[in-house]
Amino acid sequence: MDSIWIKGGKRLEGKIPISGAKNAALTLLPCALLTSDKLTLRNLPRLADVDSFGHLLNGLGASTAIEGVKKGEVGRRMTLHAAEIESTVAPYDMVRKMRASVLVLGPMLARAGEATVSLPGGCAIGDRPIDLHLKALEAMGAEIELAAGYVKASAPKGRLPGGDYSFPVVSVGATENALMAAVLATGRTQLFNAAREPEIADLCNLLVAMGAKIDGIGSAHLIIDGVEGLNGTTYDVMPDRIEAGSYACAAAITGGSLELVGARLDDMRAIFTALSHAGLMLEFCENSIRVTADTRLKPLALSTSPFPGFPTDMQAQFMAMLALADGDSFLEETIFENRYMHVPELRRMGADIDIHGRSAIVHGVKGLTGATVMATDLRASMSLILAGLAAEGETEVLRVYHLDRGYERLEEKLSAVGATIERRSAG
Repeated sequence: MDSIWIKGGKRLEGKIPISGAKNAALTLLPCALLTSDKLTLRNLPRLADVDSFGHLLNGLGASTAIEGVKKGEVGRRMTLHAAEIESTVAPYDMVRKMRASVLVLGPMLARAGEATVSLPGGCAIGDRPIDLHLKALEAMGAEIELAAGYVKASAPKGRLPGGDYSFPVVSVGATENALMAAVLATGRTQLFNAAREPEIADLCNLLVAMGAKIDGIGSAHLIIDGVEGLNGTTYDVMPDRIEAGSYACAAAITGGSLELVGARLDDMRAIFTALSHAGLMLEFCENSIRVTADTRLKPLALSTSPFPGFPTDMQAQFMAMLALADGDSFLEETIFENRYMHVPELRRMGADIDIHGRSAIVHGVKGLTGATVMATDLRASMSLILAGLAAEGETEVLRVYHLDRGYERLEEKLSAVGATIERRSAG
């Protein structure tokens, strides 16, 4: 099993290209099921989750052809073609690998009139039920049955009629599934209190490019008028705001200066506001954002919340960064329970952190010390990488298969800006 070895204490400086967004890519891929035409996605990150989703789509009848990076492009391109949906069953052995697999439910139901999808697995950062997905689909006319660990959904007359649904709490995945189901309905669907994350807007923009009719993009009120069919298209995956935020924290924790090429301000205002309050200097260029740390970090008080608030996917990285701040920081995790599993590992490196339920107090220390630590989930693994970059001595991060789910070419990107880091294989 691979690990990441780091010799800390190096100031990072240079440019880091930001890859296509994992969370957007996993939402755009199932759109291939909505049309018999070809769909080509560009700027696609090379990640384990993307590959797993491709295999899932293969099992449903979609072909996938991957090309390397072409001149003038940043990431790979994948052409998907679901001329026919050969199976409407997404089995447990595929879906258990990642929760995003449940996003085939809406598009299969919309196009084929039925779908059977295993209840999802995924990382252990708390209970994330899919009840809101199912309630939204029921409001649009779907009949839902839960049996033997599977969701069986059907449209009584072959196509959903559409309908209105107000989410009791904001849910990104449920909004995405409902959107994809609604675009081929026979009538109008309205989604109230819909998620507003940039990845939702990216999904809407792709669907519109395929011929869907969607109003209210970027707002909490989405209006979808169903169409008879969708066409194929070529579309660029948005840059990964969480990857960009993570590397911004790398500049901060090492006292460095990094230019995040491709990062977009509008996707990351809460992140950059927090970095500014921590004392970072920010320079906004035409196609990049430079983050520079020239003084000791200031403590922060942060609470995670749905977009446009501070993202839960950045909480662990900021905690690592604030472990070296000049004072006490307060963090509150409002989205997921069990998302402080990285804290014991950070403590092994000398961090001083108190946990009280969903709140954490991070007492800034003068320095961290390298240690052997174990990643517990995707973002936790990045927090340990960040701590290792700043720590005195050597750090080895185990179980980095979590990391490979969300960060493309991490060792290569960090090495290019001055880090001493390498991947090591056991045995």
